[in-house]
Amino acid sequence: MSRIMLTGLAKRLVDDNLLDEETAQSAYQEASKQKIPFVTHLVQSDLVKPLDVARLASEEFGSPLMDLNSFDFEIAPKDVVDEKLIRKHHTIPLFKRGTRLFIAVSDPTNLAALDEIRFNTGLNIDSVLVEEDKLNTAIEKFLDNTDDGLSDLDDEGLEDLDISSVDDDQDDKGPAASEADDAPVVKFVNKMLLSAIKGGSSDLHFEPYEKTYRVRFRTDGVLHETAKPPISLAPRISSRLKIMSSMDISERRKPQDGRIKMRISKTKSIDFRVNTCPTLWGEKIVLRILDPTSAQMGIDSLGYEEEQKALYMDALIQPQGMILVTGPTGSGKTVSLYTGLNILNTVERNISTAEDPVEINLEGINQVNVNPKQGMDFAQALRAFLRQDPDIIMVGEIRDLETASIAIKAAQTGHMVMSTLHTNSAAETLTRLLNMGVPAFNLATTVNLIIAQRLARRLCSNCKQKVDIPEKTLLEEGFTPEQAKSAELYGPSAKGCEKCNKGYKGRVGIYEVVKITPALSRIIMEEGNSIQIAEVADKEGFSNLRKSGLLKALQGVTSLEEVNRVTKD
Repeated sequence: MSRIMLTGLAKRLVDDNLLDEETAQSAYQEASKQKIPFVTHLVQSDLVKPLDVARLASEEFGSPLMDLNSFDFEIAPKDVVDEKLIRKHHTIPLFKRGTRLFIAVSDPTNLAALDEIRFNTGLNIDSVLVEEDKLNTAIEKFLDNTDDGLSDLDDEGLEDLDISSVDDDQDDKGPAASEADDAPVVKFVNKMLLSAIKGGSSDLHFEPYEKTYRVRFRTDGVLHETAKPPISLAPRISSRLKIMSSMDISERRKPQDGRIKMRISKTKSIDFRVNTCPTLWGEKIVLRILDPTSAQMGIDSLGYEEEQKALYMDALIQPQGMILVTGPTGSGKTVSLYTGLNILNTVERNISTAEDPVEINLEGINQVNVNPKQGMDFAQALRAFLRQDPDIIMVGEIRDLETASIAIKAAQTGHMVMSTLHTNSAAETLTRLLNMGVPAFNLATTVNLIIAQRLARRLCSNCKQKVDIPEKTLLEEGFTPEQAKSAELYGPSAKGCEKCNKGYKGRVGIYEVVKITPALSRIIMEEGNSIQIAEVADKEGFSNLRKSGLLKALQGVTSLEEVNRVTKD
């Protein structure tokens, strides 16, 4: 790694012994690579406390320091700075005095931000230093109060939301449409969609039974009941959702797929992936909320350990080979892949993806929706990509031998191929491909990296509580004797607080990241089973999901109970 001359804040951090020279060099270059502010990287990586950085920056650059917790966002100027600039430059407007605009920043060296905001607003810009972690929270709070449109939507505006199908080619909706267009049904469905978005849910389940009808949301990975409308409304709710997602209302015996776009402000819209499934008492409909900003979070916010992140980053810069991500539905595989693609997304690279369906829209990447009914399956898309001078190819999922064979050949001929499988561990991913019929030699020579992952609920930092667990129990759970002796574990508070959901807030990834080493290649060539492959991976020093989960519990990020829920021995 080439060394650079440290200046400004980075140099001051080293001079004040808050960072050593090597760490500062590495952090500066990593922030540049990920295209995020230096201060953001420092705080995300827990290298320096946010308050220490803010105080030091204030002294170094002579900017005033403010505590955002005491700021009243009701007085912040609205519609002065565009949301794109707020997110791009990691800043929010605080006050406007005549032609002067005061903005909150955590990195005073980000002069490009000040210049672009000055150009777009026509105002003179003064920066006010704030703590990075508080700025993250404040930005979301500010945008919630302004541009996302949710806070202004009350019951009276629910019928008039701008909602459309992504594939709106259904002109004649038929007689059943009039039932679904009833104002109470429209209002109820829209309210459910908005409540799910506001609550940070990932999925909505509309479920009919013999005598009851219920709506459940999945929030932080756990389902909870939200509403129980009258069973008599079940057909009308189903019809309404099917109209919104441009499905055939008259077809109630076969599963259908669709998509809804909800525009909640001039600049923000939310997509839902919709699936219907005929059950004994009617159609169950599940909506997945697709978050277009999830790929922009940066690799540091996903939960990789440092050595795991290094393995992933190293695999991404390889000119050819294959990266496989595995795990159950809803474990964050797509976000992991798109975070990698976002890092690789430069003008010099031709990137193409084939997905069923495309979940995250990313500018600069050629994305194809797979549609087997029209003859466009994964294999067909892959063949087309290979005729279009690709550098990087992403396949949504390897489901059969044909797709696997084409992907392997692409990885053998100078392309980087990324894809997902539905297996439980890295070792089982290899045996699954062997069982599909992929030759062992091809696997051993093309697969560079396998990532198995789960999502665990993150403990609320505001109200988590220390828990005492006997050393004997910790040893039985899989902790080493050294870990069991010094372990300080935390759990959720009984009632939670106003900032969380029963002691948890958000989710964090738990990962098994396995690089294919010569020893692993040898066992693959010998067509070893998943147990043998897992044993070799363990000897090579790669932590399995269980060990990674226990480490997250030791770090106080999640609880042992949550680790047990999402991992197995």
